[in-house]
Amino acid sequence: MMCDFLFSLVCTGEIFELKAELNSDKKEKKKEAVKKVIASMTVGKDVSALFPDVVNCMQTDNLELKKLVYLYLMNYAKSQPDMAIMAVNTFVKDCEDPNPLIRALAVRTMGCIRVDKITEYLCEPLRKCLKDEDPYVRKTAAVCVAKLHDINAQLVEDQGFLDTLKDLISDSNPMVVANAVAALSEIAESHPNSNLLDLNPQTINKLLTALNECTEWGQIFILDCLANYTPRDDRESQSICERVTPRLSHANSAVVLSAVKVLMKFMEMLPKDLDYYGTLLKKLAPPLVTLLSAEPELQYVALRNINLIVQRRPEILKHEMKVFFVKYNDPIYVKLEKLDIMIRLASQANIAQVLAELKEYATEVDVDFVRKAVRAIGRCAIKVEQSAERCVSTLLDLIQTKVNYVVQEAIVVIKDIFRKYPNKYESVIATLCENLDSLDEPEARAAMIWIVGEYAERIDNADELLESFLEGFHDESTQVQLQLLTAIVKLFLKKPTETQELVQQVLSLATQDSDNPDLRDRGYIYWRLLSTDPVAAKEVVLAEKPLISEETDLIEPTLLEELICHIGTLASVYHKPPSAFVEGSRGVQHKRLPGSAGSGESVESPDTGSAAGVSEAPPAVIPSQGDLLGDLLNLDLTPPTTTGPPPPASSGMQMGAMDLLGGGLDSLVGFGAPPAAMPASFNVPVSGGLDDLFDLGGGVGMPMGVFNPPKTVWLPAMKAKGLEISGTFVRRAGVIQMEMTLTNKAMSVMTDFAIQFNRNSFGLAPAGPLQVLTPLSPNQSIEAALPLSTVGPVMKMEPLNNLQVAVKNNIDVFYFSCQYPISMLFAEDGKMERQVFLATWKDIPNDNESQFQIKDCHLNSALSRFLCSLEVSTTQLTD
Repeated sequence: MMCDFLFSLVCTGEIFELKAELNSDKKEKKKEAVKKVIASMTVGKDVSALFPDVVNCMQTDNLELKKLVYLYLMNYAKSQPDMAIMAVNTFVKDCEDPNPLIRALAVRTMGCIRVDKITEYLCEPLRKCLKDEDPYVRKTAAVCVAKLHDINAQLVEDQGFLDTLKDLISDSNPMVVANAVAALSEIAESHPNSNLLDLNPQTINKLLTALNECTEWGQIFILDCLANYTPRDDRESQSICERVTPRLSHANSAVVLSAVKVLMKFMEMLPKDLDYYGTLLKKLAPPLVTLLSAEPELQYVALRNINLIVQRRPEILKHEMKVFFVKYNDPIYVKLEKLDIMIRLASQANIAQVLAELKEYATEVDVDFVRKAVRAIGRCAIKVEQSAERCVSTLLDLIQTKVNYVVQEAIVVIKDIFRKYPNKYESVIATLCENLDSLDEPEARAAMIWIVGEYAERIDNADELLESFLEGFHDESTQVQLQLLTAIVKLFLKKPTETQELVQQVLSLATQDSDNPDLRDRGYIYWRLLSTDPVAAKEVVLAEKPLISEETDLIEPTLLEELICHIGTLASVYHKPPSAFVEGSRGVQHKRLPGSAGSGESVESPDTGSAAGVSEAPPAVIPSQGDLLGDLLNLDLTPPTTTGPPPPASSGMQMGAMDLLGGGLDSLVGFGAPPAAMPASFNVPVSGGLDDLFDLGGGVGMPMGVFNPPKTVWLPAMKAKGLEISGTFVRRAGVIQMEMTLTNKAMSVMTDFAIQFNRNSFGLAPAGPLQVLTPLSPNQSIEAALPLSTVGPVMKMEPLNNLQVAVKNNIDVFYFSCQYPISMLFAEDGKMERQVFLATWKDIPNDNESQFQIKDCHLNSALSRFLCSLEVSTTQLTD
């Protein structure tokens, strides 16, 4: 307590001394006092009490002193807004100073003082500085507009500063142009719908002209702006690429990456058979290689960007494999990234040298790097089929080293090779089994158990091997327990007489002695399958497995496109879209690459599918909100089909049907007495006939009975991690509605529901958000009605009424397709104006017209009048 008191006394005395020095008549003493104030402020001391004295020091011609005072102002103006108003007159005066450096300093400080009270006083000085004769002042004022917009956007728009900024793009000074572009880009990011940067060929030409004379950061601003432009055709795209290409040889790596981003985007519009396309590919390789000679941190950033580029266009660096070979003094993060790119570039032409390198890496001392190298050998085997045998041989050599972590990684990798090439390399199983006792990592143990269970018929002592794992069942990880359960069930189905006791033991351990719900549920499923239908169990458990894909770690295509548009930014280092890590990213837009040349389609027009209705590249759902993933329809979304006839109903069910119908099945087909009660919507008048049908008699017309189809399961729970969606389409009061029942069959609560439709034949789209107001608890169902509109994007589907839907919740994004009845799109009254109807009838082509005669047909007056109105002969009817 005494120390705090003494400290406050010291501070008070110090401030008193500084106050006296600040009011001194000597300029040097005053400057030294301000320096002391800034020094105290920098180390965290509160010197706000000196605010009036420091502000008085603004009245000076000394540039250094003025900079120090402005620095103090920027720091304390927010805590002393009333005192900050004292500085307004000085700002206005400094903005008219003969020295351009002082004018620029004043306008820069104005932008940094985030006080609403004085903002409106700064508009006039800023307007003058934006039109200043000196380019240094103009470029500083351009940035100030962006800062002011962040404080008070409405004020900036009302004062016309945005229009002035747009005019500055045509400025004669390239740095003014660059700063104007930077300011407009920043404002546009926070207001994505404002269309501030209205890029056109004339504006692009001005930017490209300024590009050659800018500083390096000015070039980055302009290149980033160019990357947001979509050329009209391939000729314009080539012209821009030719003018941007010289930036690839810039010394600044940020300029190089920004240029690469522009070229990668505009290359999408160049025909691949164009000579310039091949030339551009060759020009892109050297600058990327040069980036790898920089410091390790810059190397890592370059490698993360190269990783994206190689996934999109591997041909750029296909001849540069040696550049990515690991050096002994590379940091581990650089080594791992280089290893990843090596695998992406691996091909039949270079696989021999890649495998030689990887085998060398597997003998290093860094455990993490060795593990990655061993896994890389397995990825090579999966990617390049011709090298698989050589890769397996290399892995066996590594297993013979008996290094524990090498052996375990090799076994995990060989399991994947077995999945890719079944019945081809099983001769190595004996060697793997020799190392069974040395396995202590869950992933390796689970992989070995999978191999034993999958090839149990080829391993004589498979039951003994699995039984050895079973002894410590409760001490194993969940991954190993699940794999052991499945492996023993496989073994039982292959050798039922020898392993009955073993399977009973593991099922008992899984269902009765385990607390893990996943393990318990799988155990019960296997138990019921084996006890009720062993044939079905064999078909399920021993079903032929799909081959694993060549590249399971590739970035999803739509995300990759977005990341390519963000090359040179944090998004390209994280390999995540900006919306995933930028807080409050309401202004972050999802970017896409333009459509490729020669396709004749835009970005949003994917190829339509074959006659079977399955598109080669499913159309992407374009999200309207930032929280919905960009690529929603990356799974097979063919319409659900039912296979096989429905099971025959039992007699009990038939009786139930008769009772429920309240009049037997005869009433359903129109015989016997009608049901006692019928919905009002089905009460159709008996009389009226054609008079009412065509409304020729001037009557009210026949009321239309509306049939609402029953709900069907659109999304089964097993395909959506426990979420089941049943639904139907109805039309109520002229509004199409999608009525759904959402059921949670999982063990966790579901929240944050959202829905999105893909483009479809009639432009169906949600008219509002999916209203699920309360969390969906386990085993709970909830009803939801989603109103639909027909103003969404249109694309012909196969079949015509197919609708592809994506539903998102806090667990994942799920996809399904359903078919809506065409009748939902019809208006209730179905009426047309008489002249419109007749004109439409006559517009039907003759090819669609068929003629036939009806003999002995007695026409009533209503039908005769209708046919006459259509100018149809009553002796020869035309349909």
